Amino acid sequence: MEKRPAIYIMANKRNGTLYIGVTSDLVKRVYQHKNNSIPGFSGRYDCKLLVYYEIHEDMLGAITREKQIKGGSRKKKLALIEGMNPKWIDLYAWIL
Repeated sequence: MEKRPAIYIMANKRNGTLYIGVTSDLVKRVYQHKNNSIPGFSGRYDCKLLVYYEIHEDMLGAITREKQIKGGSRKKKLALIEGMNPKWIDLYAWIL
């Protein structure tokens, strides 16, 4: 996958802890989460499953969408994931 702005959701398990982020290089950023390359929330809570992502045309659009998702309820976040990935499989292989 080429570098493009994206928002993504990482989880530690189905219906578990969620981490929502934005990046310009989704493959690299998910790899960093999976390998605890950058200390922080996702590493502390073992959020290593890529369960949702969206590709955007520009970073401003991606940042706006990230804020929208973060500001929504947990119920809306779970519905977003379930809509794209009802089995909560790790989508990392799909983006390689």
